[in-house]
Amino acid sequence: MVRKIKAKLILQLRNQGLSGRAISLAQGMSRHSIQAVIDAADQLGLGWDEVAEKPEGEVYLALFPGRGVRESVFAQPDWVQVHRELARVGVTLKLLHQEYLDGCSRAGQAAMSYDRFCRLYGDYANVTGASSRVGHKAGRSVEVDWSGPTMQLVDPATGEVSKVYLFVACLPFSRYAFVEATLDMRQESWLRAHAAMFAFFGGTVPRLVPDNLKTGVISHPREGEVVLNEAYREMAAHYSAAVLPGRVRRPKDKASVENTVSHIATWVIAGLRQEQFTSLVQLRARIGEQVDAYNRQPFQKREGSRLSVFTAEEKPLLQPLPAVTFEISTWTYGRKVGRNGHVVWAKNFYSVPFTHIGAHVDLRVTDTMLEIYRGDERLTSHLLLPVTTTNQYRTNEADLPEGHSWQAWDRARIDAWALRMGPATGTVIEKIFESVRIEEAGYDPALAVLRLSRRFSPARVEAACQLALRGPIRSPRYAHLRPILDTGQDKTGHVEEPDDDDGGYVRGPAYYAGGTR
Repeated sequence: MVRKIKAKLILQLRNQGLSGRAISLAQGMSRHSIQAVIDAADQLGLGWDEVAEKPEGEVYLALFPGRGVRESVFAQPDWVQVHRELARVGVTLKLLHQEYLDGCSRAGQAAMSYDRFCRLYGDYANVTGASSRVGHKAGRSVEVDWSGPTMQLVDPATGEVSKVYLFVACLPFSRYAFVEATLDMRQESWLRAHAAMFAFFGGTVPRLVPDNLKTGVISHPREGEVVLNEAYREMAAHYSAAVLPGRVRRPKDKASVENTVSHIATWVIAGLRQEQFTSLVQLRARIGEQVDAYNRQPFQKREGSRLSVFTAEEKPLLQPLPAVTFEISTWTYGRKVGRNGHVVWAKNFYSVPFTHIGAHVDLRVTDTMLEIYRGDERLTSHLLLPVTTTNQYRTNEADLPEGHSWQAWDRARIDAWALRMGPATGTVIEKIFESVRIEEAGYDPALAVLRLSRRFSPARVEAACQLALRGPIRSPRYAHLRPILDTGQDKTGHVEEPDDDDGGYVRGPAYYAGGTR
């Protein structure tokens, strides 16, 4: 076929002095085709010097204008619609080609093959400058990162300058951007910025693409599974998203946000460089105005703007926001469940199912809630007690065993046990509760006294209480009663003189002499 003639090569060999016959033998070309090239060049007055810098295709078209160009016999798809449909989730060129075939079949038109369909779509995208739909689907992912350049806040009273960090997010399909100013780059600020981002977009996406910073990713090995920060994984799960961090030292894995970060440096940081801000609220308001202008700026190589593409094509495909806003949480690990079936947090007590007494549990604490976990199992949850309270108890009835085999201790139950042992024991317990400001603070010292009856008989504990009440101690406790019982002073009815230094009871000379004084 004449279209395959290498016209430029023929002119080059002719310029080197080869005849048509020699060129034909050397290149295996038809003498008729070679002569056609030579005749066309002579007719147009084209020599090697005129075509040396031109590509092969351009030389051929100059010699044989219009040859091989013909109208396609196939029905032409609406490439604009094809490009738009490819943005939808699950839509592929294969599916669109099948729909094209169905349409041609109904209209009785000739249809092109799948290969030709794909090639012509690629030509359309290249000519129009439209971005490829292969890598980015609408409403499927969001790329997030911290901006390297920072901004400043000035304290109006002292003039002190503090840094402000910028959290930047970008939807790769529409390039729609979001920026949030924070006072630090800690985990809580990172999570709150994500919650603000999803609220700004008005929906969620199934993929979060962050960098490998420690507030999001603990480790990203070359082989094996990525280990995510627990709080970040929990936040992503709340918004039904999976965290898929870019590879280490591979910025092209999140090229959209990297590009947006550089634009934000111009639109926000440089654009506001002449203004001074004294509050974070004021700065965030101005950043919002700048980002809105950035999103409305028309594209250079495609129709519309970030805002128009987001509103028309991407926002309808976002997943709905969860009914409840994500609560920022902190974790505390390895807290032991006490013998009373409670665990301590912020000087207060929260119940745990009684079967886990003595175990070590993890606490997840939000602004309003405390949840108790053992491994991956959530055992129970409580509303947080006010920060101003101490030594208060939160007890769920479901955490207690059925029946009367175990009950939470209270004042009435402690008093009843003391009176069963004797009036002196009851008086000691009463004095213990009188010495504390909060009733619950007296539970442990009172129970310590009563539990002496497990090692010594109730009668001996009662006698020890009688002796202790005769002494100078206003409120005898375990530390005073135990020495009396250990030395057997409760049996003789005689109490040795207390040591003035610590107010306790010590062994007298009769003990060491082995008899009377």
